[in-house]
Amino acid sequence: MLLGLDIGSSSIKAALVDDQTGKTIAVAMAPAEEMTIHSPHPGWAEQDPDTWWNYVVQALGQLRHQHQASLKNVKAIGISYQMHGLVAVDTSGSPVRPSIIWCDSRAVETGERAAKALGQEWCLQHLLNAPGNFTASKLAWVKHNEPEVFSRIHRFMLPGDYIAYKLTGEISTTDTGLSEGTLWDFAESRPSQELLDHYGIGAEMVAPLHPVFSIQGRVTAAMAEAIGLSAGTPVSYRAGDQPNNAFSLNVLHPGETAATAGTSGVIYAVTERKAFDPQSRVNTFLHVNHTQDLHRHGVLLCINGTGILNSWLRKTLGGLDYNDMNTAAGGAPVGSDGLLFYPFGNGAERVLANHNPGASLLGLDLNRHQQSHLLRAAQEGIVFSMFYGFEVLRNMGVPTSVVRAGRANMFLSPLFREAFVNTLQVPLELYDTNGAVGAAIGAGVGVGIYETFPDAFSSLQLLHTEEPNPRIIPEYREAARMWLDRLSF
Repeated sequence: MLLGLDIGSSSIKAALVDDQTGKTIAVAMAPAEEMTIHSPHPGWAEQDPDTWWNYVVQALGQLRHQHQASLKNVKAIGISYQMHGLVAVDTSGSPVRPSIIWCDSRAVETGERAAKALGQEWCLQHLLNAPGNFTASKLAWVKHNEPEVFSRIHRFMLPGDYIAYKLTGEISTTDTGLSEGTLWDFAESRPSQELLDHYGIGAEMVAPLHPVFSIQGRVTAAMAEAIGLSAGTPVSYRAGDQPNNAFSLNVLHPGETAATAGTSGVIYAVTERKAFDPQSRVNTFLHVNHTQDLHRHGVLLCINGTGILNSWLRKTLGGLDYNDMNTAAGGAPVGSDGLLFYPFGNGAERVLANHNPGASLLGLDLNRHQQSHLLRAAQEGIVFSMFYGFEVLRNMGVPTSVVRAGRANMFLSPLFREAFVNTLQVPLELYDTNGAVGAAIGAGVGVGIYETFPDAFSSLQLLHTEEPNPRIIPEYREAARMWLDRLSF
C-alpha cells in the first residue's frame, strides 16, 4: 500500500492506494468542517502548523478504522501541501509563530520593495517572478516586524516540509518548494543567494534539498508507534498542491494543463520554456518532473476567491446544500441578466497585480434579480476571473489543448463546467483522482515501485469530457466581455 497526505488550508486528506493496481483503497478527511483560518488583522491569514498535524493523526485514525489492514503495510508516503506558506521553527523544531499561509497579504509591500531594489528585469530573468507575497517575502516581513521572533528561527519551511519533519525528524525541502517561495534562481539552478542577501536572511536558514521523487527521510520509531505506521517507512515524494494536482492528472508535458476550483481557482500549464509574465500576474515554478536535462516548468494562474465564495454563499443564504445551489443557479440565463459578481474577497490577488479589491456585486436590480441570478453570477464570476488569467497565459505563448481536472469542488457543478469550457473555448476532461491519491502515486515513483510515469498512471480513469458548444459560446463570450469591461482594481 501507498499513503498520500494532502495538507490543505480547509482540511487534511489521506488516501491509501494499492501499489499493484493503482486503485484507491480508502480515503479520509479531517476535520469534518473546514479548518479555521485566523485573521488577526485585515489581509492576514494564519494557521497553527500543529493543528495540521493533529488532523493528520485524526485522518490516519479514520483510515485504520475504514481499512482493517494495518497502516504498517504502507510501503511509502507522499505529501502534497498548500503552497507559499511560511513555517518557522526553533532549534527544537517547534514553530516560533503561527504559519503565515498562502492567502495572507501582509508581505505584498515587502515584495514590491525587493523587486524595485533588485530590478524588475533581474527578478524576471532569475526568479521568473517578482518576489511578491511569497514565502521569502513573508519571512522578510517577520524579520522586520517581529525581530524577537525572527531571532529564534533556526529553519524555515513550507507546510509540507513541516509534516515530513514530524514524520521523520529531519528538516528538509525541495527545489520545487524553494521555487514556490521565489527562492530559486532559474538562471543559475540554485537557491537565490541574491534574494536572501537582499532580505538579510542567512543561507543556513534554508533547509537541505531533496529531489521531489526520492527517499527524503524515514518514519521514526517513536512516531511509528504513535500513529501506527512501521518504523523506517520512507517519505518519498513532496510537492505543492498545484504541481501535485497536475501530477495526479498526468499533466507532465508541454501543452498539458490542469485546473482546480476548490477554495482557490487555479490553472496550471506545463511548458519547457522559462516563461514569465512581465507584470508577474501569473507565476512560474519548477514542475515535479523538472530535471537539468528535461526542463519542465509549471505556469500557475491563481484566483484566491473561488470555492470560498460558493462556501460563503451557502453559509450566508442558509438551508441550501451545493446541489440545491447548482440547481437554483441553472434557473437564471447566461449572463445572469446583467448581474456581475467579482469573487476577489480572499486576500491580495496576484493576477490583479497584488491588489485586494474585495468581492463585489454589480448591477443588482431589486425588482428583477432573484436568488438564482445571485448564485449563477457567482459561478460565472469565478469562471470569468479564471478566463482573465487564462488570456495572460495565452499571451505568454503557453498553449493549452485540453484542461484536466479532478471531478470535485466547483467542477461538480454542470453549470460551472458549461461556463468554463465555453468561455475558455477548451475541452475539459474530468478524472477520478485527488491530491492525496496523487501524493500516494508520487510516493510509489519515489521508491521505484513505478519505473515510469506511464506505469504510475495506468489506472487513471477518465470520467467525463465536456466540449465547448458553438451554439452558446457567443453568449458566454458576451457575458465575459461585460464582466471584463467593469473589472476595476
